[in-house]
Amino acid sequence: MKHFCDGWLLDGQYRRLSENTTNTRRSLMAKFLWWLQDTGVEQCGADDIKSFLMYVATGHTDPIGRWGNGYLKRAARPRTVKDYHTTLRTFFRWLASEGYIEQSPMEGLKPPVARSDQIQPFTQEQFAALLMAAKESRNSVRDEAILLFLLDTGVRASELCGLRLQDIDIIGKQAVVLGKGNKRRTVFFSRVTAKALNQLMRGRQDIQTDPLFVSERQAPLTRSGLQQLIGRLAQTAGIETTRCSPHTLRHTCAIWFLRNGGQLYALKEMLGHTNLQMTMRYVAVAQADVQDQHRQYGAVLRLGANR
Repeated sequence: MKHFCDGWLLDGQYRRLSENTTNTRRSLMAKFLWWLQDTGVEQCGADDIKSFLMYVATGHTDPIGRWGNGYLKRAARPRTVKDYHTTLRTFFRWLASEGYIEQSPMEGLKPPVARSDQIQPFTQEQFAALLMAAKESRNSVRDEAILLFLLDTGVRASELCGLRLQDIDIIGKQAVVLGKGNKRRTVFFSRVTAKALNQLMRGRQDIQTDPLFVSERQAPLTRSGLQQLIGRLAQTAGIETTRCSPHTLRHTCAIWFLRNGGQLYALKEMLGHTNLQMTMRYVAVAQADVQDQHRQYGAVLRLGANR
């Protein structure tokens, strides 16, 4: 199966799919291959694919964690399960089109429902605990810079992992990220984040096209590696009530931005959304905070208390 996966990925590169798309496919298929080997499945049929998607949804309950990673103890988002379905459907259709199989085992296999999950941002106390955990980690300079950059800019995990040294402008406090559809956009960060990035980049002799964030083995940091990093920090920080992931930091950035008076259109551009409907998902959570404040401090209510 790995041979076919490699061929599919090569075909995508030949067709000039975006680097983010290729990396996402490679990451998801690596997990699929891991599961096939772990379960001993050789001939993959429709029932096997259903079992795999069930594992994606419930693997966090395994004593050793999803994918054998003890840090992945939280349920996958419904959207994540659907992403695996979409990737596998595209892969098996390619196998059929190339004549490797007669028909995709996923034909007629309906995608799992991906209901919108409730966006739960980090509290200020939780983020402070994450920062403290980063400062105590083995790679404290890198980990603190990652947390601050994610919260400051709201970039996607793939966008952060794709950053090169040449993409960062410390003086201008801005960075160029490669988003979905191979579209580049400029994001801005604060003086605090600039200081953390400057400390990270100080003394590096790498060429400007080298990755900004690297693993402990000095390899480019991957999305999976970033997820594990956030999971370790969350475990150290003792955060259990909020799902801890790079995506949660993206949510937190958006909601705090709106709560602090930021404009919706500016947030759309900042997050790299193609339409305002995507950005509107954050409004309900941000407005809930305003509603709670009004219940406590509304002018007429306060007037009534004094009558």
